Amino acid sequence: MTAAHDRSFFAILLIFLRLGLTSFGGPAAHLGYFREEFVNRRRWLNDQNYADLVALCQFLPGPASSQVGLALGLSRGGFKGALAAWCGFTLPSAVALILVAYGVMSPDTGLHAGIIQGLKLVAVAVVAQAVWGMGLSMCRGTAKVTLMALACCALLLAPSIWLQPLVLVMAGIAGTFLFGTAATDGHVHLPVRVSRRVGGVLLTLFTLLLAGLPLATATLSTPILELFDLFYRAGALVFGGGHVVLPLLQAETVTTGHISKDLFLAGYGAAQAVPGPLFTFAAYLGTAMQPLPGWTGGLIALVAIFTPSFLLVAGVLPFWNLLRQNTHIRSALVGINAAVVGLLLAALYDPIWTSSVHSTLDFALVLLAFVALQVWKLPVWLLVPVFAFGGLLA
Repeated sequence: MTAAHDRSFFAILLIFLRLGLTSFGGPAAHLGYFREEFVNRRRWLNDQNYADLVALCQFLPGPASSQVGLALGLSRGGFKGALAAWCGFTLPSAVALILVAYGVMSPDTGLHAGIIQGLKLVAVAVVAQAVWGMGLSMCRGTAKVTLMALACCALLLAPSIWLQPLVLVMAGIAGTFLFGTAATDGHVHLPVRVSRRVGGVLLTLFTLLLAGLPLATATLSTPILELFDLFYRAGALVFGGGHVVLPLLQAETVTTGHISKDLFLAGYGAAQAVPGPLFTFAAYLGTAMQPLPGWTGGLIALVAIFTPSFLLVAGVLPFWNLLRQNTHIRSALVGINAAVVGLLLAALYDPIWTSSVHSTLDFALVLLAFVALQVWKLPVWLLVPVFAFGGLLA
């Protein structure tokens, strides 16, 4: 597919649809899949730009990996590209979880444990490849390697949703002092088809919805508005994404009596067995909740929880490109990018490695998968079914 052809809505949709069907392993693994697809294979951007996007999305509330996907689609095809990227990456798992809520699939049986284990081992190799490649690109020299190691150790020794942005801020401050002359290397302009005026409007809309939806809900008290408000706030106020949003969702759905605890946990278990972002758990909850059961509730919840990400990414990116031209900001980004590699390395160990590699056979399979990706240059989509089938046989 040529560079001109892969800018259309349908082309971007197909690219992200394949990722949405095969991207198992959680947010860190998703970032690895994205890097392999868009940095190594399609060369939509380089490692520096990709790390910049990852760093930016780590600072924003919401699911970082989905926001990176939105930013990639936005830079490639404008708002239509962002919509295509979101649909392709999100809808496969959302549809699966809506079916789970209807009882078409049993969350108790679901995928065979061996298949899940095989997919988890692929995710280990994917994240390891991303850490390896980004490390070679962005951690050259004593200072950068030191920042990477310190960031990794901090996140491993004191895991916290608030520590992650703090580590990136500290690395940025260090970068302004350490990398003033080297900061201009490797950065190219990332095209964003959104003006700063439109970006400002989107950021204003994000704030107005966050403040106005609770007031509108209290005044009108309609089930649809209440559902949208609940999931919009979940997507707008949670940093760290993924598992971090679960306590808020449980408090808003189980505690309020919209859904039973058993149904909540059953859906969460099913969400672990599907590819794509964990935020699609909202589609399950919206379908199973009272008083709006059914796929319409699931669709409303799904759109609501991702709307803040769309507004924030499209609103911030035009200003982000402007800020990146500042010498001090670019110096800070060199330090932040090194810390991003440390962040991914920490995620590679916990939870990805600790929850996946339990034996010498597991380690051997991860090694083979890593060599297949890094040395043999096999595509990830080929390894996913091979390891799933191998896990089933094992």
